[in-house]
Amino acid sequence: MALKSSIRNLRNNPTFLFVRLPYILSFLCIVAGVIWLFLLPLNDYSRRTYISENALLPGQVHAYFSGSEQHIFRGYKKELEGLLGRNVGNNGGDEVQGQGEEQEQKNEERTPVISEKIQSILKASGLKVATQGYEYTSSGITHQGENIYAIIQAPRGDATEAIVLVAAWKTVDGELNLNGVTLGLTLARYFKRWSLWSKDIIFVFPPDSKSGTQAWVDAYHDMQPDTVQPLPLKSGALQGGLVVEYPFDHRFENLHIVYDGVNGQLPNLDLFNTAVSIAGGQMGIGARLQEMWEHNGKYEKRLQTMLRGMVKQGLGYAAGAHSSFMPYHIDAITLQTKGNGWQDEMALGRTVEGLCRSLNNLLEHLHQSFFFYLLMQTHRFVSIGTYLPSAMLIAGNFTIMAIALWIRTGYYKGPVGSSKPAAEPRDEKTSEKGKTPLVPEDQVSNAQDPTSTATERQLALPLTLVVGLHLLGLVPLYIFNNLSHETYPLATYTSIATNAILPLTLAPLLSRNTTTAQQTHLIKSLSLLLLGLFLSTLATLNFSLSFMIGLLCAPLSFVHRFSTESKPVRYALSSLTLVFLNILSPPIVLLAGCAYFGADVETVLTEAAFGWDVWGMWTQVVVWCVWWPAWVVGGAVVGSSLF
Repeated sequence: MALKSSIRNLRNNPTFLFVRLPYILSFLCIVAGVIWLFLLPLNDYSRRTYISENALLPGQVHAYFSGSEQHIFRGYKKELEGLLGRNVGNNGGDEVQGQGEEQEQKNEERTPVISEKIQSILKASGLKVATQGYEYTSSGITHQGENIYAIIQAPRGDATEAIVLVAAWKTVDGELNLNGVTLGLTLARYFKRWSLWSKDIIFVFPPDSKSGTQAWVDAYHDMQPDTVQPLPLKSGALQGGLVVEYPFDHRFENLHIVYDGVNGQLPNLDLFNTAVSIAGGQMGIGARLQEMWEHNGKYEKRLQTMLRGMVKQGLGYAAGAHSSFMPYHIDAITLQTKGNGWQDEMALGRTVEGLCRSLNNLLEHLHQSFFFYLLMQTHRFVSIGTYLPSAMLIAGNFTIMAIALWIRTGYYKGPVGSSKPAAEPRDEKTSEKGKTPLVPEDQVSNAQDPTSTATERQLALPLTLVVGLHLLGLVPLYIFNNLSHETYPLATYTSIATNAILPLTLAPLLSRNTTTAQQTHLIKSLSLLLLGLFLSTLATLNFSLSFMIGLLCAPLSFVHRFSTESKPVRYALSSLTLVFLNILSPPIVLLAGCAYFGADVETVLTEAAFGWDVWGMWTQVVVWCVWWPAWVVGGAVVGSSLF
């Protein structure tokens, strides 16, 4: 009886049911989503990693890369150092003859000689060798070079499958990867002597880690642009990829495993687990991830590691040369040497050998383990079924508010049978003089009046405005991806000024003198409905990006047009809300992020444009065609209170 009475009371109180309850539910969804995320590092919500594919057999074979191979490594390295113009000292370090632009020019002049030397080494080892030229232009910067690659044909295979080993001349941080390239050449000679390979092994030596690998992978699948040459030599379907980065001369302590791909794509978890098992279990090399050099396994470190991974996944940029393989469903990781310890190039070579032999055991493409996960340490992760509700709850708050606003717009206040809607909704809670409502217009329900009745929704203006703003987002998307890199700071500040003016320009269209409360609610409802739809769909593809955009857009569910009759109060509330919304605009958030991470705006936007042009990164689409239109609608709705 008590339950029936409560339900009857709710039905008789539509103000609470259709006005206040949606705000409460939306707020609870946001809070629950954030709390859910912070619970993930606990043992009750995370799981220990494990190998799903039994055929990998990580660490079950003996690695023979040692002994005389170290002399080969030193010989190759000395030859390359001679071509680079380096003087090797007695302390094992090296001194570059010339610095700055002069040294860069010298290296460019030596590039053809170095290329010929690498080709001669590979040919002498008995491999088939080919080259590929490429050129990309992005933000007024031209990226060009020549990839060198060689193929070991599997003695026990039929050239239908292959493994890729990449050693770029420059690491993802722009450092010279001399030891990594030398190790790649040494491994090519070493692998050629073995007859156990059932898959072809391809060694790729691109000039850099950003454009060279992408050009090679695109051409391998015949998806290259006109400025990239096709590959004269190919093998079978690529089953996996390994990237080696060893940019310094001293010994290392740990292996940093980089696994983040473009647009938040991740390799199969089995590949990561295999690398950790071989490095730590068989070779005794410590494995690290997300630049967490000291990890004690406690909650704080787990949370920090997980959040770092979410930031990289959400931004969607390529974390290394391995990222270029992800769009083609090729699992790949990068092995970076870090620290100063007692591990040498032979230990890294044995690790790579163990990984290649594990991939060589595969009977089919990696598929049994997870492709969607959050790692919080090398031996603990969270699967998509556990972390997805966090982003879905935040996206759901927009849908709840959109549905509530849509229901409210189907009623108007007036005599039954009348077709004329009321000019302004009123709230039963008024001051003694009956002039100033105590509740904002957005929280006033027409359905509370017994004379309210259904009415036709006027959708022309709301649909035109919402669709038009989403199409307008293509303008900044095009501009920021096609400007020259020198103009990016100016474009960012211009965008800030434009964002401050645009909502105020649209606000007169939504003022109380030109639109009804129904149309204002419809505009906000359609905008929030699209936002919730986009973010809930995005959460299944890039959870981190959906979560971050959802948090930044959360205030849009609660902003409204103020209707108090006191102009000073209305102007003050509207102005403060507009200032708050401008702080959460995309360009302001970009500047705040750059300041927090110590990055340069020009560098960040140049990398973003390069990602759009070369990597196929679509983070900008989400920013300008999903987040920005919803933000403009929120600002216009609030700004209409000023007119």
